[in-house]
Amino acid sequence: MNRKFKIMFRKIRVPFIWVGIALALMVFSFLPRKVLFFVCDLLSGVYYLFDKRGRFYAEDNLNTILGEKKLSDSAKRKIIRRSYRNMCRTVGHAFWTTFNAKKRVMKYGEMCEAGKKFLSENKPAITVSGHIGCWEILSQLAFLEGHRMMSVAKKIGTGKMTELLMKSRTSIGQEIVPADGAFKTLMQGLKDGKSLGLLVDQRVAVDKGGMWIEFFHRPIPVSAAPAFFSAKSKAPIVVAWSRPLKNGAYRCEVVKSYSASEARDIWGMTQKVAWDLEAVIRRHPSAWVLNYGYFKEPVTAKDIEQLKARLRKLRSK
Repeated sequence: MNRKFKIMFRKIRVPFIWVGIALALMVFSFLPRKVLFFVCDLLSGVYYLFDKRGRFYAEDNLNTILGEKKLSDSAKRKIIRRSYRNMCRTVGHAFWTTFNAKKRVMKYGEMCEAGKKFLSENKPAITVSGHIGCWEILSQLAFLEGHRMMSVAKKIGTGKMTELLMKSRTSIGQEIVPADGAFKTLMQGLKDGKSLGLLVDQRVAVDKGGMWIEFFHRPIPVSAAPAFFSAKSKAPIVVAWSRPLKNGAYRCEVVKSYSASEARDIWGMTQKVAWDLEAVIRRHPSAWVLNYGYFKEPVTAKDIEQLKARLRKLRSK
């Protein structure tokens, strides 16, 4: 009965999602920045109230991040609410930049000097981040630094819905590639001198190309795409994130960069990138999407033993 209800609920919510996307495309792009954030903050509060499963994941993920560090329940709720707010503001930014994208990104986005230097010296490049800060603006800023950017989008709702969202994200000039069958397109893009913008902090099942790594001392299967593409194309990797600023803008900051030769160890590079993102998330948990089941994928005892052996070997280098 529970499964039938879930299927029925998914069918019922489709038209409402369509209405939401249509309204966002028609309204959000014309709102002043402060009004946009005001609306996003209201929506994030509603989302928080009704997202029971998401709140469960958020608390579990936050406890994982904190480890032995103790916080009061009210302090935890504050961090989780801010995470919802940041997520909604990021989605709002994506819709907002469907109009006059270059001018708006130039005004409310800033690339750090290390980022400018790396991007000027490396074309193509593989930029890597997670769902922290405003992940939507990272590829936009790289595009403004002269890189032809390609990013990947997973299916959201129906095929037509995904197509509409993908189209809205190309307004500044970057290319959005569907996740299914993206490998050949991305590889060809690198050969043509285009750069990639990849997010690597979500579950990817092993049978779909994922690799088990350690993330906050817990096993999670993630995409090894950045390391693989780097090793094959000789393009270097840069790990970065966009820090939200008090004035409503975002600053892209470089965490670490790696040469293509370092990416030959596909698993090792994938693990190092995860640790880089982990370090940022530990300092800024409210800027990360907490309400996602990062650690839901079932893991076998064999997988855990293999992961422990790899970690011992990597840490001994």
